[in-house]
Amino acid sequence: MSTPDSARLAELFRLPPLLETFVDSERYPGTVYRASNWVFVGSTKGYRRTREGYSKRTQSPKRVFLQPLQRNARKLLSRPLLNERYQTGGARMKLTAQQMLSLRDFFNDIDDPRRAQGKKHSLASVLALATAAVLCGMRGYKDISLWVQSLGQKARSRFKCRKRNGQYEVPSRTVIRNALIGVDPEQLDQALNAWNAQYGHLDESLAIDGKTMCNAIDEQGRQTHIMSAIGHQSGQCYTQKKSAPCR
Repeated sequence: MSTPDSARLAELFRLPPLLETFVDSERYPGTVYRASNWVFVGSTKGYRRTREGYSKRTQSPKRVFLQPLQRNARKLLSRPLLNERYQTGGARMKLTAQQMLSLRDFFNDIDDPRRAQGKKHSLASVLALATAAVLCGMRGYKDISLWVQSLGQKARSRFKCRKRNGQYEVPSRTVIRNALIGVDPEQLDQALNAWNAQYGHLDESLAIDGKTMCNAIDEQGRQTHIMSAIGHQSGQCYTQKKSAPCR
């Protein structure tokens, strides 16, 4: 029986394309990694990851070493689209600070359908947070809420969230759900189109997709349906139409 090559072994054991490690340059030279055929690719700038983003001051830079586990690791990681085997979760879109700052402004003119006691958070901020979560790959009210709750104080301030006792607060899942169900779909569609016209990617083709919203029932007891136009290349939703089917 012949011995499988490295590519075959990678397929059998589901190996990642490569490993990455960091070495404190002020304490260790990385001799062991070099002797084990790890590849030194450079050093970090010394910034430390924090809940709010990155530290303002630099610390000890780290040496970065890589160890390819597959002979075609560079080819695999250089593809325009990463192989599904190595993807985790859904598609993600990283919003820039400017995009977060501007997103809320596009929802300022939308009529607020909520009652007075339900306006703890501004409608524009709630819609901006929900939109950003969807752009970052979240699907469903639970995922949107978890994404919103995970935001740090700096990101919350960019969405102009409610500030209380020196801390920015974000809306709950119920608040987000009620706002999305009650808002005028045509006004929301116009706001999304306006934002997308400024920041959206150009797609070569569009896909039309329809789905039924779980637990979204109107006053007549009809379940709400959504029809969407999705860009094939960017995965962004260009327009949506919310309606309830006639009985």
